[in-house]
Amino acid sequence: MMTALYIGLMSGTSLDGIDGVLVDFDATEGPAPQVAAHVRRPFAPDLAAELLALNSVGANELHRAALAGNALARGYADVVDALLRASGTPRERVRAIGAHGQTVRHRPGEFDGTGYTLQLNSPALLAELTRIDVVADLRGRDVAAGGQGAPLVPAFHRAVFGRAGEAVAVLNLGGIANLTALRTDGTTVGFDCGPANALLDHWCRLHTGHPYDADGAWAASGHVLAPLLASLRTEPYFALPPPKSTGRDLFNPAWLQARLAAAAPVAQAVDVQATLAELTAVSCAADVSACAGAARELLVCGGGAFNGHLMRRLAANLPGMAVISSDERGLPPDQVEACAFAWLAHAFMRREPANLPAVTGAAGPRLLGALYPA
Repeated sequence: MMTALYIGLMSGTSLDGIDGVLVDFDATEGPAPQVAAHVRRPFAPDLAAELLALNSVGANELHRAALAGNALARGYADVVDALLRASGTPRERVRAIGAHGQTVRHRPGEFDGTGYTLQLNSPALLAELTRIDVVADLRGRDVAAGGQGAPLVPAFHRAVFGRAGEAVAVLNLGGIANLTALRTDGTTVGFDCGPANALLDHWCRLHTGHPYDADGAWAASGHVLAPLLASLRTEPYFALPPPKSTGRDLFNPAWLQARLAAAAPVAQAVDVQATLAELTAVSCAADVSACAGAARELLVCGGGAFNGHLMRRLAANLPGMAVISSDERGLPPDQVEACAFAWLAHAFMRREPANLPAVTGAAGPRLLGALYPA
């Protein structure tokens, strides 16, 4: 029997590093996958800075992007080696690696009717370094089929967190927030809600020198600026119907600065942080109420699940709904997305379509990924 060990690698829009998991799909008891090992590696500061810079137009960016992809692949390979060491697993037992890459541009449906989504990666180098099959380019086929290419995790959320006859809501708070609504009739709705850690981390780093606001303590010490919050909420993206997805192409420092200049030019930095946290809480809560109001609980994953202030603000904006970490349903919040990309690699190797056309808007089910054999 073919082994069901897979590795999932995820580096998200928060640009805080790489999460890797070794997952055994055969040993799973219940819906949550059996995670044999989890490794997290922060980005080196120069790589994080370059990946952030490559989200915007710049000099010699094709050359820089190629080298950044190589550096990312080497980081991925280090995580793979650490997973194998931690679990005592021979590399030949791993069927494939699902490697998401680092999204630096996401413009589906734009310009020529197809648009594109671009994840920096070097999967050929990763296959060379690890001597394990690599499944990469997991978003491109959905975009080619007219879809958004994102979010891809709702199919995984349905497989892992879905419960027959119950409505379930799952909110991933990464750089961007994305919602999955698993409905009682078996249908699934999913889309990007708007900014989460991308803007919070940027503002915190700019004004405190810290890479993120630990537990949301800085935001909790400030006051929400109602005029600024109202200005931020006028962004047309929030009112768009799904399918929709977004990223740093829209929600970036320039977007924030323009609204600050118009609505709060002399605001205290701590109050801006409080307002950004409230923007995430309010926009996500509105989407949950509109699309997953029948759910009794909201499962939160991603780095934002460790932000106590943000979790409390979500709960305050969702009275009557329990706001809990995905850990309480068998999968720690910092492992969910990496597990999802292991699951997508698993689906690819089994030649099973893994997108949800109702979520992404693609013309139909599609096999996601491209294979780089060891």
